[in-house]
Amino acid sequence: MTTPSSKAQGSGVPAATPDTAPDPAPTPSRRRWLILAVASAAQFLAVLDMIAVNIAFPAIGADFRSASTAELSWVLNAYTIVLAALLVPAGRLADAIGGRRSFLTGIALFGLASVACGAAPGLGTLIAARVVQGVAAAVLVPTSLSLALPAFPPRERATAVGVWTAVSAVAASAGPVAGGLLAALDWRWIFLVNPPVVLLAWVAGLRLLPRTGPVRTGPVRTGPVRTGPVRTGSVRTGPIPGERRRLDPLGTLLVLLGTGALTTACVEAADWGYGAPATLGFLAVGLIAAALAVAHVRRHPDPVVDPALFRTRAFTAATLGLLGYFLAYAASILAATLLFTGAWGWSSARAGVAVTPWPLTVLVVSMLSGRIVRALGERTTAVVGGLCFAAGPVWWLLLAGGDGAHYAVEFMPGLVLTGVGAGLYQPVMFSAAGLLPARQLSLGSGVLMMSRQGGSALGVAALVMITGGAARPGLDALRAGWVFTAVTAALAAVAGAALRTGVRVDPGENGGSGTDPLRHH
Repeated sequence: MTTPSSKAQGSGVPAATPDTAPDPAPTPSRRRWLILAVASAAQFLAVLDMIAVNIAFPAIGADFRSASTAELSWVLNAYTIVLAALLVPAGRLADAIGGRRSFLTGIALFGLASVACGAAPGLGTLIAARVVQGVAAAVLVPTSLSLALPAFPPRERATAVGVWTAVSAVAASAGPVAGGLLAALDWRWIFLVNPPVVLLAWVAGLRLLPRTGPVRTGPVRTGPVRTGPVRTGSVRTGPIPGERRRLDPLGTLLVLLGTGALTTACVEAADWGYGAPATLGFLAVGLIAAALAVAHVRRHPDPVVDPALFRTRAFTAATLGLLGYFLAYAASILAATLLFTGAWGWSSARAGVAVTPWPLTVLVVSMLSGRIVRALGERTTAVVGGLCFAAGPVWWLLLAGGDGAHYAVEFMPGLVLTGVGAGLYQPVMFSAAGLLPARQLSLGSGVLMMSRQGGSALGVAALVMITGGAARPGLDALRAGWVFTAVTAALAAVAGAALRTGVRVDPGENGGSGTDPLRHH
């Protein structure tokens, strides 16, 4: 994205090479908001099904009384683990076969899997169908963002991702309510309400989504290459348009094994025990596979995860920042629930209502994020967002008491602060996927989503460890958890400070927008 102008050279920003520079932004599509609506519908379904099923867990257990709690837990965990493990390979596949084709396949598969879940005659069938749902969600989530972003000019991308984030917040807040109401009728309705929405999204996607073909790439010949009037240099070996992409089955296997094993260790550690052989075994397998995957992608000519993604400073900052943010997010939500239902002795329904200021604030601030980013810049917005989120648990540390009699003063302001932080932080960081070339948009989105899923799993595991796994932890244990969330949110703010923003670009770059959010560096 950068140019070799004297101004850019004087600032120390290297000129972008063909294999790392984002493609110029196209003319804004008149249908861009409809495209975003279709993409957001997929995000809504994926998040809603994850949360609503948690609420219906007791009702599912009542239908399968012969199953143990450990067996029943796989109705929840199968979806979470498969989704996290497949996000990156699914993103790479979407880039290879085309985002539109991948999205339509994923949404159809999600609908079929939902029908299978709703009609499952036994627990084994239900778990198998949840695995297929996780596969479909892994295809949908990164593809939905990669299809929506190119339809918007750079100056509107924060707004677009803000809407996408707001939809996720609505799904998160509606999940407990929808799960409780539908489970009261029959837990199977949680899955059977999906097919009509899937059908509408599939038909709309067929008509609205831009046609994208398979990406063809091949090795770049090294040698002198002109990047401007006077600047020359050598281009590293990497993919360019024109030749079919190579498969990387070993890299894909290592990524699947690493993310799957690490996620399983985090999700199951509370039940298995943090020092249990199974937990340590999965953790060791995951770390070894991750190390082998890193070594592999550095050598492969066209790896499943291109290391060049992380040569864009803002994208690397976004990946690390979202990991830290979702560590804080998942731990904060769980700590709030444990406080309400444990130390304060509230019912689950009352606890659900008490949490609602958080997603409502996210919804409002996310919808305004585009204007805020244009006023403050991406880096300032991300830093302020991270610090606002960190201020929430600090508020609870200072003021939250043991009876909940003064919830409106002791706890609700902290929820509003974390909601403001989430609404500011997420749109900027997820927008970093728009830095990447079109051929890597789905892969980059998958990497960012994997940070989200991995951070969420680790955040829950960390809080359970801090509170000793108690169903009703005391205030002292929860305060230790709030220290953890404040620190991780502050680290996310530090990652936001690594973004470079507000830099003018040469006329004509990025479709003549004049500014480039999240400037490539």
